[in-house]
Amino acid sequence: MKESTSTRPPQEQEQQPGREHKMHPLPVYIRDDYRGADKLKNKVALITGGDSGIGRAVAVHFAREGADVSIIYLEESEDAETVEQLVQKEGRRCLRLEGDIGEESFCRKAVEETVNYFGRLDILVNNAAEQHVREEIDDITPDDLVRIFKTNLFSQIYLIQHSLPHLSEGSCIVNCTSVTAFRGSPGLLDYSATKGAILALTRSLAQRLVDRKIRVNAVAPGPIWTPLIPASMPKEKVRNFGKNVPMQRPGEPWEVATCFVFLASSDSSYMTGQTLHPNGGEMVGT
Repeated sequence: MKESTSTRPPQEQEQQPGREHKMHPLPVYIRDDYRGADKLKNKVALITGGDSGIGRAVAVHFAREGADVSIIYLEESEDAETVEQLVQKEGRRCLRLEGDIGEESFCRKAVEETVNYFGRLDILVNNAAEQHVREEIDDITPDDLVRIFKTNLFSQIYLIQHSLPHLSEGSCIVNCTSVTAFRGSPGLLDYSATKGAILALTRSLAQRLVDRKIRVNAVAPGPIWTPLIPASMPKEKVRNFGKNVPMQRPGEPWEVATCFVFLASSDSSYMTGQTLHPNGGEMVGT
């Protein structure tokens, strides 16, 4: 496995969601030497944005740890088919669910289809998100604001609501927030606001569910090489993506997925309401 480099070739994609198969270099979704240890043996996980980037890495890591996975994606069928093949290669089952998580009815359907197909649900991973770089706050239209909150925040609440009747003692929820929730981002005002809300949701829900012995934690990635980057940033900015953190490089999706494995497994049994920070060494408040 090649180590992540400090620069990326200039590139961009015309729309979100981005396509992983169009990126160069391709993101690294799992280490060559990663060995599963049955940490999630026979568990069932529902992962949003599971077709690419961090979601793909989480799906493959979970499968290697013994879990069956259901992946949600908007329309990136080629990437989703690749993930299905990767999960099956690990000897586990994968259910592909195409739809818009910003719609409550689809979130309900996704949970129902997952439970009907696998017979259970143990882990919910709220990973999917969109972001749009904007120079001024006036550039955010009312429709833009509603859309990004529906995708990034409302979807998490919808999926949690519909998953909870199927989760039992020992189950867990892992939400994806962001480093921007802790230190802000002037070009991502609305995105950062959604990520701050997800952090508050995680902490509050953890307290609500502690008596049911359902743990709720979060991961706050820094600059990670995923399709969201070329699909949301000007191509010349991609060249220096990730160089502003102490490690001076972007992270790879596998470097985040291992955080999800930890939080989804019994290794983190004494943690709830907490956030892990795979961000290349940036110091932020907890």
